[in-house]
Order: sequence, then C-alpha cells, then structure tokens
Amino acid sequence: MNPIRTLRTLQTALLVVAVGSVALVGCKKKEEPKPEPTPAPVATQPAPVAAPAPTASVATVDLGTAAGPDKKLTTMVSGFKPKDKFIVSVGTTTSDPAAAVAGKLTAKLTFANGAEIMPVEEKTQDFSFTGPDTTNFEFTKASDWPVGKYKVEILLDGNSVQSKDFEVTK
Repeated sequence: MNPIRTLRTLQTALLVVAVGSVALVGCKKKEEPKPEPTPAPVATQPAPVAAPAPTASVATVDLGTAAGPDKKLTTMVSGFKPKDKFIVSVGTTTSDPAAAVAGKLTAKLTFANGAEIMPVEEKTQDFSFTGPDTTNFEFTKASDWPVGKYKVEILLDGNSVQSKDFEVTK
C-alpha cells in the first residue's frame, strides 16, 4: 500500500466527515425559545355589593288609655269603655339603628256596624325613623263611642303592616 495514497484517503475521509458534521449542524432545526411561564392569575376582588338601603318596620301595635312622656303605654287594654280615649301605640325599628329612614305611618280606625265597616278616622304622620321608637295615635270623641267592634289598621308608607281588633263595651 502506498502511504501517500492511504494518507490521502484518510484526509479525504476526514474532510467528508468534517463537511458532513458542519452540514448537519447547519441543517439542525433551530430550537424554539421556551415560552415564558404564564403568570398566575391575579385574584380579582369582586366589586363591592352596595349595602341595601336601611328600612323601617312596624314591630308592635298596642292599645291603651294612657301613655307616659316616653310615649310608652302606661295603661294597656284590649277593650274600651264609651268615654275612653283610644291610644294606638306603634313600635317601630330600622334595619340600621344609626341611619335615619324617612317614612309615613298611618292609623285607620273603622267601626263594624253590623255587616257594614264604617271608616271612623284616619291619622297620618311623616317621620325620620332612627332605631327603635314609639309613635302614638290618639282617637277621642266628644260624645261616647258607640258600643261595638272596632279595628285599627297600621300602614307604613301606604302598605298595611298590622292591625288590631278591639271592642267598646258598656
């Protein structure tokens, strides 16, 4: 064997390997950059829900013939005499004791004359309710009240909320 020829064959083989390696590296697909990690979703606070507007309500309706300076009944009754003064004591409250709630209270007094219901008197007061309170409606008559069945209906802002039936007896 000829050493020069062997050397040339070796050089040619190395040249082919070197060119092939360069070609292989050049043809290699470029590696895609790794995508940035997606940031964790930011927890969003829900929009604050508006608090419901404060409301007023009627808690109690009591009947009596006398009330103290604090408007609380000092004499509660379930029936009256013909000469009595009717005091209808309405206990109110608000959903938020610190908030003032505008409203209107009405007391409608009716008399049952047999099967007929007759209106007697209606009284209305405008208010700025704040927390628990008491409102009194007084019904008086110069002459005696007729003996029979009566009803007082309490309305808050025009809506009937409570009523009480009572009697006038001799």
